[in-house]
Amino acid sequence: MNTQEGVNLLENKRIAIVGGGPGGLTLARLLQLKGADVTVYERDYSPSTRVQGATLDLHYESGLKALDNAGLLDAFKHAYRPGADKGRVVDTQANILYDDHGKDECNDFDNESFRPEIDRGDLRSLLLASLQADTVVWDSQLVQISPRLDAWQLTFKNGTTVVADLVVGADGAHSKVRPLLTSIQPFYAGTTIVQGNVADAATAAPTIHQLLQGGKLYTHTTGKFLHVSAKGDGSIDFYVSCRVDEDWLQTNGIDFADQQQLRAWLKQEFSGWAPVWFELFESVSLPLLIRPQYCVPFDQSWASQPSITLLGDAAHLMPPSGEGVNLAMLDALELSECLTSEQFATTQLALAAYEKPMLERGTEEAKVSMEGVEWMHTESANDKLVALFNE
Repeated sequence: MNTQEGVNLLENKRIAIVGGGPGGLTLARLLQLKGADVTVYERDYSPSTRVQGATLDLHYESGLKALDNAGLLDAFKHAYRPGADKGRVVDTQANILYDDHGKDECNDFDNESFRPEIDRGDLRSLLLASLQADTVVWDSQLVQISPRLDAWQLTFKNGTTVVADLVVGADGAHSKVRPLLTSIQPFYAGTTIVQGNVADAATAAPTIHQLLQGGKLYTHTTGKFLHVSAKGDGSIDFYVSCRVDEDWLQTNGIDFADQQQLRAWLKQEFSGWAPVWFELFESVSLPLLIRPQYCVPFDQSWASQPSITLLGDAAHLMPPSGEGVNLAMLDALELSECLTSEQFATTQLALAAYEKPMLERGTEEAKVSMEGVEWMHTESANDKLVALFNE
């Protein structure tokens, strides 16, 4: 192992990363490059257990920067989907109000405004392939974490128990690690997302498939925001963001695994919309995923500890803004740099140096995200979105 003082912070330390999303896997890769002893504990039973969601775009200053430092940018260039970033703003009748597809393709990774798209599953596979064998322990849903002398004891739903010297909570919105650092709870953002996937879209939803042209569709109206994405496996992923009460999932009386009830709800919610949209709803795989949206308070903070921290949604949860994965991967990069720096004499100092800017940028993006929640659900949202694209 490198004998620099900063790297010695991790010497003979067992590092547990709870959560195998992009942030956790990026951190594992970066720390392994420095010779650290890292294990990722992921609740999924296997890499293929759960269908990954919509495509995501990586940004020059965050997600792409992390991949570059991880030595994975060339692998990403082979895995990303050129043209998947092309978007169309459409109205409820599927009239195109704005279209990216007529513009010249930009595939310049040195261009700071280039935001290449990749399927979530492909990004996960890329990161998994970069790790040492057996780095990820599957079927490991954390149920309890408690201090044990100068370390932490982690107990999982499968009955196993491990001890780690340093724990990183990368376990998302319902983090089991977060309460060890702060009692501050995210607040309900005022919207709930109904998400679905349509397999073999060319056959099951041919008109929408053609309208997408391998990219994305956006439409906002009557307090709803519909986002549709083409995926590399030929499926379509979509979500509807609705302004509803926080307990809507428990009080709406709808069984989203029942096709008949689902159709009745959709006909009511999308009354007056063009029939083309019902291709999505008629062919969607059931049950739909219902995701109430939460956001961290803008004044959150906590006292840094010597052997536990957070990254990604576990640290700074917010509604979708296009920044979530990018922030998580940037967190991973900066955390790895602090833990392996010559600058810090203790892990607590290193974690404090990481957490201060991480929390600050998380707060700023949370504010932007909540501003987006407001305007994306107004009657003029399509006009505003077209204006933003035209800029």
